[in-house]
Amino acid sequence: MVVCGDDGLARRLAEELGDVYGERVTLVVPPAAEPPITIGPPVRQGRRGRSAPAPVPGPAAERPPRDLRIVEAAEPDEAGLTAAGVADAAALALVYKGDDRNVRAALVARRLNPRLRLVIRLYNRKLGRHLEELLDQAAIIAEPGLEPVELDSSTTVLSDADTAAPALAASAVAGTSKVVQADGLLLRAVERTPPRRGESADPGLCTLALLSATASDPAGSESSVIGGERGLQLLPDDRAVARATGRGTVALEAVARTGPAPAAPRFSTASLPVASLFSRRLRWSLGGITAAVTALAVASWLTTGDHPLHAAYITLLDIFAINEPAVGAPTQQQVLQILAGFVGLLLLPVLVAAALEALGAFRTATVLRRPPRGLSGHVVLLGLGKIGTRVLARLRELDIPVVCVESDPQARGLALARRLRVPVVVGDVTDEGVLESARVHRAHGLLALTSSDTTNLEAALYARGLKPDLRVVMRLYEDDFATAVYRTLRAAHPAALTRSRSVTHLAAPAFAGAMMGRQILGAIAVERRVLLFAVVDVAGHPQLEGRTLAESFRPGAWRVIALDTASPEDRRPDLATAAREASPAAGPGLVWRLHPGYVLTPEDRVVLAATRRGLAELLGRGASPAAAPRDGHGPGASGHLPPTGPAPDPREEST
Repeated sequence: MVVCGDDGLARRLAEELGDVYGERVTLVVPPAAEPPITIGPPVRQGRRGRSAPAPVPGPAAERPPRDLRIVEAAEPDEAGLTAAGVADAAALALVYKGDDRNVRAALVARRLNPRLRLVIRLYNRKLGRHLEELLDQAAIIAEPGLEPVELDSSTTVLSDADTAAPALAASAVAGTSKVVQADGLLLRAVERTPPRRGESADPGLCTLALLSATASDPAGSESSVIGGERGLQLLPDDRAVARATGRGTVALEAVARTGPAPAAPRFSTASLPVASLFSRRLRWSLGGITAAVTALAVASWLTTGDHPLHAAYITLLDIFAINEPAVGAPTQQQVLQILAGFVGLLLLPVLVAAALEALGAFRTATVLRRPPRGLSGHVVLLGLGKIGTRVLARLRELDIPVVCVESDPQARGLALARRLRVPVVVGDVTDEGVLESARVHRAHGLLALTSSDTTNLEAALYARGLKPDLRVVMRLYEDDFATAVYRTLRAAHPAALTRSRSVTHLAAPAFAGAMMGRQILGAIAVERRVLLFAVVDVAGHPQLEGRTLAESFRPGAWRVIALDTASPEDRRPDLATAAREASPAAGPGLVWRLHPGYVLTPEDRVVLAATRRGLAELLGRGASPAAAPRDGHGPGASGHLPPTGPAPDPREEST
């Protein structure tokens, strides 16, 4: 595996591939005065950055060799990629900060190795979709004998911002909820408090984890020192859940639309920007004048006996003072003409005010809005960079009121905030009065997503001084620093929620899984560990093929949570797209509630929840395939008995 990058994501990804999957990794970094990066056990440095694993205790079969080679290259050009061994590599990850550099390197790498599995980090999602098609077509042209089916995961474009944005937005809105979303497939992990005596917790679709005995520490800063049954247990079996009394759990919920999407009308009065153009007082004035004109037209019709349209026409002429005076006419008509002239005098200033308000609204449409004085219950978002822009879009999709704070007047997220009409305060969050302008003392939560850890911490501490019970979510890079900050803030403000999130920590597993050749739908952080959600074809995996769902479940490693019932010829490579268009009620699509006795066939495709090491083992990259279960886990360990007789339908829910 070859990883090319210039920031922390490249280092995290190299560690992920080496520690979790046991791969030989070549890391290409720009020349810098940084110390060598090590993976796993201590290493002995060789020539030209080559590192060899030092002897470690234990059988060699249980500890696969881990190797990291570091190549310094100013640019990922043909010479640098050749020195990194891209021509013979299985996969290449291009995770530079700039999209242009990643695109150029991808084109060169595809020419050097048509069969290379490419994972590209791009912020521009539209460009990413076109680039995937281009690079896959280039591979087929370069090697005509290459089957298109082999290119289903040949080129994968990911964004660390898109990977982390759902979790960050969910943390600010729902506290401990974790969300994975990929083109319509929405999974939500919810922390459930321990049930009372005689009650049972709702497992949702399945129980993802048993929280550590330190349930009062929801961020899991202390769980790393707790082992055994008191520690965090990912993907527990039914017996472990039954025994864990007084322990909190993490349950998986699927959020999907049960009916067809409503068709958007081409035109409706509700879509007119009347409320944004005219004030409430002006709208009431226009409504009153309209009612007065209608009353005068009806009175003229009843008085003169003319046709209603002719009576309305005469009334409008009187209002605009272009009708002849009613000299010699009956008294009723003269009175109506005088009243119509008076209404016309009232109409003139109202029309002038409407024109001025509309002009002012159009002029301020290109100007950032200020937070309203009475705003409350909103989320204050600090930083409109790459991550903050994605989080802002997620929050507005959920109809969450947001106030943004940004110090750079040229930040990329300001255009989105202006288009969504989100209030923005331009200023440094460390300056006095900036957070007060964002109404942080009346906010529901604070999202500190700037690129500086110290700035995020300073803003969080200052906001806590204004509102001690404020929900705070901070973007912090260093895990040790995040743990120390969490413990300190939790001790100082025990009644408030504090979360620390690392973008690279959330994004690295998805990038590593894509390099292994499987579609990773997303990742959910549970305490200080990560659960992956991946799409796997059953064929070729003896741990799944020919086994029932109960038998295929490996506690602590992986669990089948959904089944794609579409026929193989009708399937799309992107399961998330199929999930968006499928109806859960009937017909082909994703089935979430599966009968434990359903037997998986080679034609099936499933959605798995798996730990990182479990996914590596399932793919045959980590420990040897599960011919003999370890730690007593294996077929039947979940508490379900193998069924007898014909295999049931997978959609039949277990009782």
